[in-house]
Amino acid sequence: MFVGREKELESLNDVYSKERFGMTIIYGRRRVGKSTLITEFIKDKKAIFYTATKVGAERNLELFAKQVMNVLDPVYSEVTFSTIESVLDIITKKISESDEKIILVIDELPYWAEKDEALLSIIQKYIDTQWLDKKLMLILCGSALSFMEKTVLSEKSPVFGRRDAQIKLEAFNYRDAALFVPNYSPEEKAICYGVTGGVAKYLSLIDNRKSLDDNIKRLFFRTDGYLFDETKNLLTQEFSDITLVNNVIEQVASGENALNIIASKVREKDSTVLYSLEKLIDIGLVEKKKCITEEKNKKKTQYVIKDHMFKFWYEFIPRAISVIEMGQGELYYDKAVKPRLHEFMGSVFEEMCRYYTLEQGIKGVLGSFLTETGTWWGVEQLRDEEGKWYQRATDIDVVGISTIDNTAVIGECKFKNERIDKGIYETLISRSRLISGKYNITKYMLFSLSGFTDWFDKADKTNVYLITVDDMYT
Repeated sequence: MFVGREKELESLNDVYSKERFGMTIIYGRRRVGKSTLITEFIKDKKAIFYTATKVGAERNLELFAKQVMNVLDPVYSEVTFSTIESVLDIITKKISESDEKIILVIDELPYWAEKDEALLSIIQKYIDTQWLDKKLMLILCGSALSFMEKTVLSEKSPVFGRRDAQIKLEAFNYRDAALFVPNYSPEEKAICYGVTGGVAKYLSLIDNRKSLDDNIKRLFFRTDGYLFDETKNLLTQEFSDITLVNNVIEQVASGENALNIIASKVREKDSTVLYSLEKLIDIGLVEKKKCITEEKNKKKTQYVIKDHMFKFWYEFIPRAISVIEMGQGELYYDKAVKPRLHEFMGSVFEEMCRYYTLEQGIKGVLGSFLTETGTWWGVEQLRDEEGKWYQRATDIDVVGISTIDNTAVIGECKFKNERIDKGIYETLISRSRLISGKYNITKYMLFSLSGFTDWFDKADKTNVYLITVDDMYT
C-alpha cells in the first residue's frame, strides 16, 4: 500500500515533465520510504533502477551494468564493462535513439561513491557534455545524510548546481501516519505514531485488522518480531562498533541531555561522545534541540532522541530481553508496558501538538502567521507558603512564534486519562511571562487526550483554544 507523499510525487513529476534532462536528489534516514517513493513514481515509466551495495567500486560497476543492459538491451545483459564511462555511453546512445524518456536511478549512492571518488565527477561530465539535451531524468538517492549533504548537495560537489529538485524525505507526520490505520481510534492512531515514529517501513508492518496491542506485541515483544532487533540492525549498518553508541543512546533515551553528563555516565571523553552524537544526528536518530527563544544560547541545547521508535525500544525492550527470549514478552507488555504507554507518549504528544500548532498558524487560524514552533525551558521564580522566593526548573511544551509581527502562542499538552482543569490553565498563564518580553502572546492552547473539566464551560475563552486528540485528526 502506497500512502501519502503527494508533494514529493508532484515534485518528481515536475522534473520528469521537462522536455530535456532533469535531476532530483533524494535523501533521508533508513526505512523512511525513499525506495518505495521512487518505485511508485517510476511504475508506469521506463526506468533503470540500480541499488548500490557495500561491495566495492568494481562489483557495483558490474551490477550496475547488468541492470542497465537488462532494461535497455537484455540480449547483452551478461556483457562486462571495464569502466563506468562505457556503460554511460550505452545509456546516452539508447536515449538518443528513443522518443521515450528514460529515468536512471542510483539508489544508496554513498555505498558506491565512497569507494569510487571519481563517480560524481564522471556523472557531472556526462550531464554537462552529453545529457543536457537528452530525454533523461537522473535520480540520485541515499540514506547517509551527512554524505548526501556534504558530498552531493554542497557547493564543493561535482554535481552542484545541476539538480532541478532535492527531496529530504522525512518520517510521516502524525496525520499522514494515521492513513495506515484508518480503523483505529484517534488515541490508538497517536500511539501507533508514537511507537513507529511515523517511519514508513514500520507503519507498513501494522496489521489494521488486529488490535494495536496485538501489533505492538508481535513487532516488539517476540524474538521473531521485526522491531525486536531493529535498533541493533540499524546501528550495525552505520557503526563498526555499536557498544559505545548503544550506551550513548541509552543515556539520551533515559533523559540525560547534556554532553558532559552523558560522557560521565558512559565513562568516555566528551570528544569521543560528541563524535557518536554527531553521527547519530547525521543518520536522523538524535537531534540537538534548542530553546526556541534563545537559539543562539549554546548553553540552552539538549540532545534528545528524534526517532520515537528508538525511544520506545530503549524505554521498554532492554530490561525485558530475558523475558521475551523465554517467550513471555506478551505478558511483559500487558504488565509493564501498557500501563506506561500514556507516560511514554508525553513527549510524542508534545511533538504532535507543535506540528498541529504550526499547521494551524500557517493557515491563519490562530490569528498570526506562525513561522516556527518549539519548546522553551528555563527557571521561574515562585513564592512558598511563607512568602519566600525560590527558583524552579520549568518548561513550556508548545511555543509558536511569528517573526513577522513578534507574536506568540503557547500551549500545554496532557496525554492522560484525566481531564485538564483550571490549575493547568492558570499555570500556563503564569508561565507566559517567562517569554512575554520579546513576544506578545496572543493565544493559549490546551491539548488533552481526555477533554476538559466543567470549569471551562463558564470561563472566558476569548484567547484560549481547547483541543482534543479527536480534534487533531479532523
